[in-house]
Amino acid sequence: MIPARLVLAIHLMTVPVASGAWAQALTGMTGQDADVPLEVEADEGIEWQQDGKVFIARGNARASKGDLTVRAKVLKAFYENTETGQTRITQLRAEEDVEISSPGETAYGGMGYYDVAQSVMVLTGGRVRLETKTDLITADQQLEYWDTKHMAVARGNAVAVREDRRLRGDVLVAHLRQSADGKSAVHRVDAYGNIHVVTKEDVITADRGVYQVATGIVELTGKVTLTRGKNQLDGCGATVNLKTGVSRLGSCEKQGGRVRGLLTPDKNLTGEARE
Repeated sequence: MIPARLVLAIHLMTVPVASGAWAQALTGMTGQDADVPLEVEADEGIEWQQDGKVFIARGNARASKGDLTVRAKVLKAFYENTETGQTRITQLRAEEDVEISSPGETAYGGMGYYDVAQSVMVLTGGRVRLETKTDLITADQQLEYWDTKHMAVARGNAVAVREDRRLRGDVLVAHLRQSADGKSAVHRVDAYGNIHVVTKEDVITADRGVYQVATGIVELTGKVTLTRGKNQLDGCGATVNLKTGVSRLGSCEKQGGRVRGLLTPDKNLTGEARE
């Protein structure tokens, strides 16, 4: 088998490219330093389709720039020629068994594409997921990883899990922050639509929520229902402490400024209601 780098060198000798080498020509994959090259490797070689302005790497393909790496069975790098005669990547597409990683986090999906202008990688296909050292985020529809914004957006039955705590919604927006050791972790999650907060004892539903990961506190808005076994409390707005297990419900004006509940005898409900 001809090494991928040798195949690429042959292609580059037949048609001039700005600097005459892949590593020098293909820059700008992410919002990182434009001087950092995009390096591509593949087991089955790299094809250059000049008419379509695309490089295609096949077989255990890997593209990296700075601390961001994309792996897939097939990688396609679409480019355009600048006024100065250089080559600039506009989009990177990944097909089958896609894995995107940077220090502290790794995302997985069936298909993916990287939009250079917005510095966002979108993953689709199957149950997509993002993993960090402490967190797991999954979704049915798609997962967006915003590189320069340090943010992940999960759409479609999205779930965020840390230890025994679980937050589910139609859309989850996870904000990432680097720790002292350079690893990323989720520090806040904004949840939208059909919110479910699940702990060892409780299930709380709401319209919208904000989860502060460090404190374990979830601020919920809209109609809120807290269920523990056969006991149920209904209110408007709530503060849930996932570490202590204490839940405080707000009252609803339409209910005369009160919180309503259905309590089954001989059951212990430790959540505290607040009027």
